Amino acid sequence: MVQATALERNEDGISAALGILKQQFGERFSTGAAIREQHAHTTTWIINQPPDGVVFAHSAQEVSDIVKICAAHQVPIIPFGAGTSLEGHVNAPAGGISIDLSQMDKVLEVNAGDLDCRVQPGVTRMALNTYLRDQGLFFPIDPGADASIGGMTATRASGTNAVRYGTMKDNVLSVQAVMANGEIIRTSSRARKSSAGYDLTRLMVGSEGTLGIITEVTLRLQGIPEATSAASCSFPSVEAACETVMAVIQYGLPVARIELLDTLVVKAVNSYSKLSLPETPLLLLEFHGTDAGVTEQTEIFGALAEDFGGTGYQATTSAEERTKLWQARHDAYWAMLALRQGAKAVATDVCVPISKLAEAVVAANEKADELGLIAPVVGHAGDGNFHASVLVDMDDADEVARAENFVSWLNERAIALGGTCTGEHGIGQGKRPYLEKELGGAVDVMAAIKKALDPDDILNPGKILS
Repeated sequence: MVQATALERNEDGISAALGILKQQFGERFSTGAAIREQHAHTTTWIINQPPDGVVFAHSAQEVSDIVKICAAHQVPIIPFGAGTSLEGHVNAPAGGISIDLSQMDKVLEVNAGDLDCRVQPGVTRMALNTYLRDQGLFFPIDPGADASIGGMTATRASGTNAVRYGTMKDNVLSVQAVMANGEIIRTSSRARKSSAGYDLTRLMVGSEGTLGIITEVTLRLQGIPEATSAASCSFPSVEAACETVMAVIQYGLPVARIELLDTLVVKAVNSYSKLSLPETPLLLLEFHGTDAGVTEQTEIFGALAEDFGGTGYQATTSAEERTKLWQARHDAYWAMLALRQGAKAVATDVCVPISKLAEAVVAANEKADELGLIAPVVGHAGDGNFHASVLVDMDDADEVARAENFVSWLNERAIALGGTCTGEHGIGQGKRPYLEKELGGAVDVMAAIKKALDPDDILNPGKILS
């Protein structure tokens, strides 16, 4: 495992807080080793740093009560949703209390006429869409994992639909949050626009639990489209596939999803998901709209793809076929793991301007080959975001060092191309060394905001900022 920075522990404060929380929450408070380790576990290679206790909260008022207890004893607080984060967000480098929000899982209000809803943070995206389906509505952000809405908001999540529907920052209208002193605030109203004061909603979206604990989210919804078509198209090279993506964006084609799979990933999903896709770079697409509109979009894409050597283009409106195709994309992580039994997959997450996507992906493939690593690439090509998943034998110190070299190189390469070290996973612990390289003095402004809102640094310490 890759070591994570350890922070100074407040042993006396932690001991006092544990006693009070045990008395107040009874069976909903645990100090068991297995539970604590589970609440620090994420799909990352960063070492597990468990909290000292876990509280299962049921309401915003309970979260406020927990925060007030911890604040009085200067004990760290780490919010926990579904545990799907990738950069050590839920680790407890200074110990402290994990607040598990998964049981705060109610859909509180749906305003179908206004295309919005209000939910507790523990609601998962799949559960929300199941709830909304009968009303002809859906929430479009799809990071792949069945993440919680609170966690998706805290990490400014994105996913396959971002090219059309944006990211969490575009789809969160307001949040309720508990601040470091235990005060409960609401950042905005349900109105679609406002000029009232600072945009605290955007400040909380992506703050990773370092500025406040999100206890409620108001979301923008979409109507389920009349027609949906999924398509796949193979290309002779990554460059050809990326040039097609650029042409699609420049043309203004309203594609809902456009995903890039390199040759290694296609081989992996063929084996894992029992598909027979040509084993060359592949684009997976989805079109939303009316019957006539979707037909027109699929035809236009076919013509554009042909100009760049696209072959085997197939489109389908069959719900079964669409589900099978996209399930294969969502299963890509597990499929890639099967390429090398016993290996750990280290998922990188960079984003570059679309015009630089081909250059970045090709360079990543070449760098992995140079270092003797297996690093298949999948990408949300429509917004320049891609993931090279390095398959690492964690018992081989030399290989781990080469993987660290690759990850560092890729982050810096993306920044040099005018991009970012993280398109959607967030900074957490893993990306902290690259934040200042990317944003320079803006990090000092972030630190000043953190100091003002959380002067004792009890809210998810050690994340984002050093």
